[in-house]
Amino acid sequence: MIELNSKQRKILERAAHDLQPVVIVGGAGMTENVIQMADKTLADHELIKLKFNEYKEEKKELTATLCEKTSCALVRIIGNVAILYRPAEKPENRRFKI
Repeated sequence: MIELNSKQRKILERAAHDLQPVVIVGGAGMTENVIQMADKTLADHELIKLKFNEYKEEKKELTATLCEKTSCALVRIIGNVAILYRPAEKPENRRFKI
């Protein structure tokens, strides 16, 4: 799993400000489809927002599980939205230089 320091988190939070949530946790919870969608979206965009429409009380635990399964870092949870980051595999394809 990726470790981010506070400066890196601030940079990523700023970059995520205008992003819309692309992965939504609904009534079915953290299903395999949600995990696969998050994994693919992270591969495409590096920085995403995950919204909890349901399971709001368990969002910290579910986000930690998702981060573990997709090898990404939790930038921050704001309300019912989690910001996740995973750098591109090739350094020349990375959008964020942190």
